[in-house]
Amino acid sequence: MKEILVTIPVEQKHRQYLEDTAARIIGSGAHFVYRAQKDVDQEMAEQAEIILGNVKPEYLKDAAGLRLLQLDSAGAAPYTVPGVMPPGAKLANATGAYGLAISEYMLGASLMLIKKLHLYERNMRAHAWKDEGKVNSIADSVTLVVGLGDIGGQFAQKMHLMGSHVIGIRRNKAQKPDYLEELYQLDALDALLGRADIVACTLPGTPQTEGLFCRERLEKMKKGAILLNVGRGSLIPTMDLCDALHSGRLGGAAIDVTEQEPLEPDSPLWDAPNLLITPHVAGKYHMQQILESIVEIAAYNLKAILTDGNIKNEVDFQTGYRKFTEPAEK
Repeated sequence: MKEILVTIPVEQKHRQYLEDTAARIIGSGAHFVYRAQKDVDQEMAEQAEIILGNVKPEYLKDAAGLRLLQLDSAGAAPYTVPGVMPPGAKLANATGAYGLAISEYMLGASLMLIKKLHLYERNMRAHAWKDEGKVNSIADSVTLVVGLGDIGGQFAQKMHLMGSHVIGIRRNKAQKPDYLEELYQLDALDALLGRADIVACTLPGTPQTEGLFCRERLEKMKKGAILLNVGRGSLIPTMDLCDALHSGRLGGAAIDVTEQEPLEPDSPLWDAPNLLITPHVAGKYHMQQILESIVEIAAYNLKAILTDGNIKNEVDFQTGYRKFTEPAEK
């Protein structure tokens, strides 16, 4: 009997879908266990042959029978640390599930900052009828998207449709899609920062991306530019971001991720000017489409691991990215 642990917050229709998927291959040879992530203990994880959804990484080391861990997150960094996953187990992420939701968040944050809506919201709370002056437009702006996976790609398309000159940066060489005016690799970042009105970061957390947007790089950005980060908080050192906002080097920033989560009440980020902070919610299960997409990915890989083993979204333990394709971005 194959033990399949599901921590994705599935509805009854999704349970039936997953169970039917397994039954078509192995009949009644699967036992499904449904638990919220917070209710999973180490024994449950160690008994599972297939896990659909995230569990605590420390539970997996001795899960000797584990064949597949299908994450419900796009980020996989905690699971790629040597010794976390048992030998032979495959790891897959949920890239493809979050592009719509997070790219819409990024678009909304961009508009809020360049139209100074955050200032008018503040004035409204203070009962202040105050003109905040000139604003900018997405049309004829320059947008630099650092990371062109599902999330970055969808954001780039939206900005292109709104008239922005979109420049993309990706890890590997690839053919330039129509929605990009220019495409480069990461070694071109420093030369491009001074051109962009909006810089959007969608990179995963890896040793190579940690501290990527440090003080020196923030100082290379165009004065008054907007910075978005929906990748990982480790990309931007907290004090470097605070200083860039207080100095006016940045015109504003929106971050859905921080170096430390949850963000401490006394963090200087809370008081930084022109900063929008959301508590890592841009890609959670707040949109039904996200759940539906994750269930589809899980069902596909459940079928794959029970047949030929050719799963999609497989994570490379060496790089932290998806194998043979674009970065597995948040």
